[in-house]
Amino acid sequence: MKYALIENNVVKVISYQPVDGWEQVSDNVFADMVRKEDGTFDYTDEFKQNHTYDYTAEETKKASGKQKLRDLGLDDAEIKALIGV
Repeated sequence: MKYALIENNVVKVISYQPVDGWEQVSDNVFADMVRKEDGTFDYTDEFKQNHTYDYTAEETKKASGKQKLRDLGLDDAEIKALIGV
């Protein structure tokens, strides 16, 4: 179990030790989460949008890097030996 300092339905701080005035919360509650009307916790849509990872950009960079290695004269077997992909 964890303990949370909650202000205006927003989790400000989490502690693993009991603190006077803090609420006991489940292990899947983290700082910056908001308590919903049904008592569950979730991140706001804005938080989720600002903290997502762009896998498309990573794949584009990986493909670009492979092409640059090909342009340097390496074949696919040599590239795979270097980067494992």
